[in-house]
Amino acid sequence: MAGSQHLPPPNAEEAFPNPESGHAHAIASSRHPAKRRAFRKLHETGCFLLPNPWDVGSALWLQRLGAVALATTSSGLAWSLGRPDGGVTCAEALAHLRAIVDATDVPVNADFERGFGADLDAVHDNVRLAARTGIAGLSLEDSTGIPASPRMGLRAAVERLRAARAALDAEGADVVLVGRAENFLVGHPDLADTIERLVAYADAGADCLYAPGVRDRGDIAAIVAAVAPKPVNVLAGAGIGLSLRELEDLGVRRVSIGGALARTAWTGFVRAATRLVGHGSFDGFADVMTHDSIDSAFRDRGPDAPSG
Repeated sequence: MAGSQHLPPPNAEEAFPNPESGHAHAIASSRHPAKRRAFRKLHETGCFLLPNPWDVGSALWLQRLGAVALATTSSGLAWSLGRPDGGVTCAEALAHLRAIVDATDVPVNADFERGFGADLDAVHDNVRLAARTGIAGLSLEDSTGIPASPRMGLRAAVERLRAARAALDAEGADVVLVGRAENFLVGHPDLADTIERLVAYADAGADCLYAPGVRDRGDIAAIVAAVAPKPVNVLAGAGIGLSLRELEDLGVRRVSIGGALARTAWTGFVRAATRLVGHGSFDGFADVMTHDSIDSAFRDRGPDAPSG
């Protein structure tokens, strides 16, 4: 935003800690343009899976399994810090993005919540800092976090998308901007309003549209048709009742899973911990992965590992 009085520092490192430095960080940064080009290309045809790790270890494991791109999860990160979803600071989110991006070789889409700013200048500045972490995509939602009024007004949400678009353009970063309509997640499953919002977000500069919580086949098809030719992201989970192939047949370009993997990990931990602490039983550790089966996946990342 041209008139901003809160421009971000010229160096992103001034705003949050950089987990890498020197030669290693230079190598990571040099890969950003290629990752962004690859991410753009993924949105052009077919449908790709965009799983959501919650830390570097889970990101590396997903990459090891063959994931072509990753997306962060605000809930997964918050829970790992012992906080509720929405309880992470901007600085913490930026450091998390940098860590995931620098550790992996695939494009990363940032769950950037509402932009971590009370006004448009703050959103603009924070998005610029996010772009400097090397992300290939950035999602901005229109929820407020206030139970009594959980959705932003359409005009306010559009202005935030425009601020984010201007920030990415100012950085010269070819980052995919994702506009999110949260109606179905916050108890307002109004398809017509959702489509109106997504169309407005597309007009405001969003490259990809996303209405988490939409599960009905007809609703998904209607959203895809309304925003075409721009790509659509669908949030999938155990209850969606559609396969990846079926979503592709509906015209969906990408499928993410939000905090589902983090919840899966928490489920195993809580079950075992409850048996241990509550009942003095060690049965919760049966059938778990061995130390070596996990440790061996990360041995090339230790302090003595060869650098690139």
